Amino acid sequence: MKFMDADTKSEPAKREEEILAFWQKNEIFEKTLSKEAPKGEFVFYDGPPFATGLPHYGHILAGTIKDAIPRYKTMQGYHVPRRWGWDCHGLPLENQIEKELGLATKRDIETLGVATFNEAARKAVLRYSDDWKAIIPRFGRWVDMENDYRTMDATYTESVWWAFNDLHKKGLVYEGFKAMHLCPRCGTTLSNFEVAQGYKDITDISVTAKLELVDEPGTFLLAWTTTPWTLPGNMAAAVHKDMTYVKIVSGNEKYILAKDRLEVIKVDYEVEKEFLGSELVGKSYKPPFSYFADHNIKGKEKAWKVYHAPYVTMDSGTGLVHLAPAFGAEDLELAQKEGIPIVHHVDKDGFFVDVVSDFKGLQAKPKDDSQSTDVAVIKYLAGKGLLFAKEKIIHSYPHCWRCDTPLLNYASSSWFVEVTKFKNKLVAENKNINWVPKEVGEKRFGNWLLNARDWAISRARYWGAPIPVWRNHKAKENVFIGSLDELKSYTKKSGNTYFAMRHGESEKNVKKVISYKPDDGVSLTEKGKAEAKKSTQNLGVHIDIIIHSELLRATQTAEIARETLGLEVSAVSTDSRLNEYNHGVFNGRPDSEWAEHFKEIAPLFEKGPEEGESINDMRRRVGALLYECEHKYAGKNILFVSHGWPVAALVAVSKGSTAKEALSVLADHAMLKPAEIVSLPFIPLPHNKNYELDYHRPYIDDVVLIDTDGTRLERVHDVFDCWFESGSMSYAQNHYPFENKDRFDPKPGWLKKSRGYPADFIAEGLDQTRGWFYSLLVLGVGLFGRATYKNVIVNGIVLAEDGQKMSKRLKNYPDPVTVLEKYGADAIRYYLLASPLMRAEDLNFSEKGVGEIASKLIGRFLNVLSFYELYADLTVNDLKARSSEHVLDRWIVACLNQTVVEVTAGMESYELDKATRPLLSFVEDFSTWYLRRSRDRLKEGGSNTGDALRTFRTIIEEFTKVSAPFIPFTAEYAYQKVKKSGAPLSVHLCVWPHIDSIDEKLLHDMEEVRRIVSLGLEARQRADIKVRQPLQKLSAFSSELSGKGELLELIKDELNVKEVVIDESVAKGEVLLDTSISDALKEEGNVREVLRFIQELRKGAGLTPHDPAILVVSSDAEVERFLEKHWEVLSTTAKLSAYEIGGGTSELVFDGMTFRFNVRS
Repeated sequence: MKFMDADTKSEPAKREEEILAFWQKNEIFEKTLSKEAPKGEFVFYDGPPFATGLPHYGHILAGTIKDAIPRYKTMQGYHVPRRWGWDCHGLPLENQIEKELGLATKRDIETLGVATFNEAARKAVLRYSDDWKAIIPRFGRWVDMENDYRTMDATYTESVWWAFNDLHKKGLVYEGFKAMHLCPRCGTTLSNFEVAQGYKDITDISVTAKLELVDEPGTFLLAWTTTPWTLPGNMAAAVHKDMTYVKIVSGNEKYILAKDRLEVIKVDYEVEKEFLGSELVGKSYKPPFSYFADHNIKGKEKAWKVYHAPYVTMDSGTGLVHLAPAFGAEDLELAQKEGIPIVHHVDKDGFFVDVVSDFKGLQAKPKDDSQSTDVAVIKYLAGKGLLFAKEKIIHSYPHCWRCDTPLLNYASSSWFVEVTKFKNKLVAENKNINWVPKEVGEKRFGNWLLNARDWAISRARYWGAPIPVWRNHKAKENVFIGSLDELKSYTKKSGNTYFAMRHGESEKNVKKVISYKPDDGVSLTEKGKAEAKKSTQNLGVHIDIIIHSELLRATQTAEIARETLGLEVSAVSTDSRLNEYNHGVFNGRPDSEWAEHFKEIAPLFEKGPEEGESINDMRRRVGALLYECEHKYAGKNILFVSHGWPVAALVAVSKGSTAKEALSVLADHAMLKPAEIVSLPFIPLPHNKNYELDYHRPYIDDVVLIDTDGTRLERVHDVFDCWFESGSMSYAQNHYPFENKDRFDPKPGWLKKSRGYPADFIAEGLDQTRGWFYSLLVLGVGLFGRATYKNVIVNGIVLAEDGQKMSKRLKNYPDPVTVLEKYGADAIRYYLLASPLMRAEDLNFSEKGVGEIASKLIGRFLNVLSFYELYADLTVNDLKARSSEHVLDRWIVACLNQTVVEVTAGMESYELDKATRPLLSFVEDFSTWYLRRSRDRLKEGGSNTGDALRTFRTIIEEFTKVSAPFIPFTAEYAYQKVKKSGAPLSVHLCVWPHIDSIDEKLLHDMEEVRRIVSLGLEARQRADIKVRQPLQKLSAFSSELSGKGELLELIKDELNVKEVVIDESVAKGEVLLDTSISDALKEEGNVREVLRFIQELRKGAGLTPHDPAILVVSSDAEVERFLEKHWEVLSTTAKLSAYEIGGGTSELVFDGMTFRFNVRS
C-alpha cells in the first residue's frame, strides 16, 4: 500500500492528516493514558496479527472495533492500556519462507539447515511492520505500537514455558499416541480446530475390496472404504456382532456383507445363509497386500482377523469395515484394545514406505491429483482379482488450513492439553461471557466447547517456541522446565568463574581522545598503574587465567594484575577479541566529536561508523571468546582485561541480553571507572549469532542439560502450536509470573484484586471462534480457573462487492488506502461499524456505500459546522450561556440527548451497530430540519439569534463527544472549531456526556409537526405550487398540536401558509390545503422569487451572509417600481445596502417581468 501525493488527495484525507499530525504533535493518545481515571482500569487484550503481509479490510474492521470501545471507555473515565502485538510463529510463516526459498518438503529444510531456515523466518516476521505502523494510525486507531509484544521474544517464550509446566503440574498435560490429522507437506499434525478450518468438498473413489477367508477359499468378506490408499496398510476387518450378515452366491464366488446393505450389490446373486456378525468374529482372511505378512511386526498373530467394533453401522458401505489402525481414530482405539498391529505404511511426508514396493515413491493423497494413488491401488486390486466394486463419491475432506494439502488421518505421538478434564468448567465459564452476537457464544462456540477434545499442542516443525520437555532415557523419565532459572539449573557448567576488568587510566583518557588500534602505543598513566594494582589487590579472589586485549594499556594492566596476584607468565595470554571497540575513522579524534556525531548509539548495533564495526560485531567477538573459554577450561577463575564497551558487551553476553537490553547494559557499564572489575553472571544459554538469549531451534538443542543422576538429557524436538502461543498473550506479554505483577496478576487475594485479568473486552472475526477465542479461554480456565474475557465482539467477514472472497489475484476489491484517500478514514470506519458485520454476518464491501456515509454523515455535519461558522459572532458566544426556550432549540437538545442515550446503551451492550446508527439519524435532523428552520433566526439578530448560535455551538460540541469513538478525525476537527476557553485540548480528553432527562413529549410533538409538513408538501406537489408561493390556509387534525402556537408556527413557516387550522373533520392521515392565490399572495410570492434569485447572485459573488452588497439593476421602470415597493424586505433579507441603475446581466423572467441584476460588494 502506498499513500497518494498531497496534490492528489481528497479534502477529507488532507483534513484527517492534519488532525493526525495534531494528535502526534500534542501526544493526545499518551495524554489519554496519563490522565486521571476515576473509574479505574479497563482491560483490553489485542490479538496479535502476522506482519508478513499488508493490512486488509479484515484488519481495518477489527482494528476499528478495537479502537472504538477503548476510546469510549477512556472518555467514561477508565484507564485503557492498548498494547500492540505481533504473531511471529507457526505454519503460515513457515509456508511463506518455504516458497521464498524454493523448499518443497521438511527434508529440504533439514538439508538447508534449521538455523538458516529460522533466520529467514525471523527476518520475514516484521517485514511489513513499518507499513503497519503507518497505516493503522492513519485509519484512526490509537494503540501503542512502539512498546509492542512479540510471540518470538524470549520473555514471551519463558511465560509460555511456565504455562505449559503449570498445566503439567495440574495434571492437564500429557504425551499421547493418537490418530490425528497430519499435513504431509508440512510434516506435522494439526489440532482439531485447525482441521475444522480446512474442510472442502472433493470427488474421491470408494472401493469395495474382497478379503478371502482362510478357512473358506472362494468366500470373500466385502470391505468398503473411501480411502483406497489405506488398503496396503490393512491389518484387520470389523463387523458388528449383533447385526445380521448374509453369505451370497454370485457366479463361482461367495460374498459376505450385512443384510441391510444388500442394496449395494449390483450383480445377480442368491442368498445362501443368514447369521449374526458374532459368527464372523475371530475368522482369519488372507492379507490383500502381502508387504507386512513376511515381516516380524509386533502383534502379528492378531493381524488379518475379523473383530467386533461397536462403531460399525448400516448407514453406508457393506457393514464390514477394513482396518488400517495407524490411519483412523476408531481403528486405532480398537487396535490398541485388541493388540492388532499398528503399522505406518505411509510416512509423515505422505509417501509410501519402501516396504510397500508396488507404490514406492507415490504420495498417499497428492495435492494436485488426489485420486491418482487411489486409482493405482484399485488397479492393483483388480489385477489380483480382489476388486469387487468402485464408485465416485463427493464428500467433505479436510485440507491444511495454510497450504491446502489434503490431510491424512495419522496415528502419531503428540503433547496434549487434556481439555476433556475441565470441559464442563469451560462450558460454565462461557455462560458468563457476553458474546455479541449472542448466538455465536451460545451455539457456534458453545457447541464447540460441548464437543471439545484434548488439544494437540505440539508440532513437528521448526519456527516456534520449543516444547520444554527433556527426556532422561536412562531413567525413562521426562524433565519439564518452566523458566530460565530452571533451565540454568540443569545446564552443564564448566565450573569456571569469570571477571572482566577495564584497563587503568591511560593517556588517551587524560587527553579525551579515541584510540582503538593495537599499534597506537597508548600507555597507562602513573595513576592508572596505581589503580590497576589497587583494584586487583581488592579483588579477594584467586585468579587462574588472565586474558587481555592487544592494546598496550590493557597489556600493562594485565601485567600489573599478574604481578599483584602472583601468577606465572604462562597464566596470561592475549586475545584480539578483547580489543577496544573499532571506532573506524574516528580514531585519534576527540571523544566529544564522537559524542556529537552519535548522540544515539542504538543505530550502531546494526551498522558501525565508517571503516568501523557495529556493536553486534563486538558482541559476537567477545561472546565467541567467552563460550570458547567455557568449553576449553574447567573449574578456573578467569579475568578478562579489556576496555569500556567490550567489558559491557561481555556483561550483556553473559546475561543473553537482547539489543534493547544490551543498550541499557552499555549505558550502565561503558563508563566503568578505570581498572574497575565486574563479575560476569555467566551460565551457557541458548543463544543466536549475537549471543542474545534465544530459545528457538537449533539454539535450544545446542545447550547440554544434565539430570540429577548425571544423565545427559535430550529435548523432544517439537515446537508449540502457534495457537498455544497467541492464546498465552494475556500473561506472556507481561512476562508473567517473572515480572510486572503490578500490571498483571490474575490471582485475587485477601483485600487484593486481580490485575490485568480477565479482559473486559476482546474482539476478532468469526473465524477465531475455533482459534484465538478458544485458545484464550482454554488456557485462562486451565491456568487461572476462570474465563479470560468478559465481553467479546465477533465480526463477520468483509467480502468483495460480488459476494466472493476478496482476492489479490482477481483484483475484485478496491485498495483500502485508495478508498481512504478518496473518502477519509472516518467514512470507512462508520460504514463498517454500522453494518451487519457487527452481527457476525458477512458484508459485500461497496465503495459506493462508503461514499454515501462520507456525504450523508460527515459531509452534512461539516456543512452544519460551516453554516455555524458563517454566523458565529464571538461577542455573542462569549456571553454567559443560558438555556433557550425556543421550541427548535429545546427540540434539538432533546434529539441530542436521545442520541447520547441510544449510543451509550449500544456501547454498554457492545452492540456497535446500535451505537453508531443513531448518529446518522441525528445529523439528518440537525442538518435539515433544525438548520433550515433556524436560518432566519440567525439572520434577524437579537436574543433569538444568540439563542440559536449558542444552541448550535453546544450541539456541535456535544455531538463531537458522542461521535468521537466512531469518527475520531471529524469529531476532533469540529471540536477544535467550537471548543470553549479552558476546555480540554482534544475532544478525546473530554468526559462522555451524561444525560439526566429527555423531553419525550416534545420529540413526539415534533414528529407530528413533521408528519403534517410532509402531507402539506405532498399536497403542494399535487397542486403544482412551489413552496415559495404563499398560500392562505392549511387544515389538519392533530390533538397533540392543538393550542401549541410555537409548533403550529413551524408548520406555517415550513409550508409557507398564512394560517394552520386544527380541524377535527379532517382525517388523521390527510390535510386540506387552500390552493387559491389572491393578488396579494401572488405578489408576496414574486418577492420570494426575487429574493431567491438575489441570494444565488450573492453566493456566486463569494459573499458571506455578513457582507453587505449593492444590487446593480438594468434600467426598467416596472422593475424599479417593484424594487421601491418591496425594498425594505429585499434589503433586510438579502443584506443589500442600496441598489443602483447599471448593467445588470443575470436575468430572471416570471409573471411578465424581466429582472436583470448583478451584485457587488
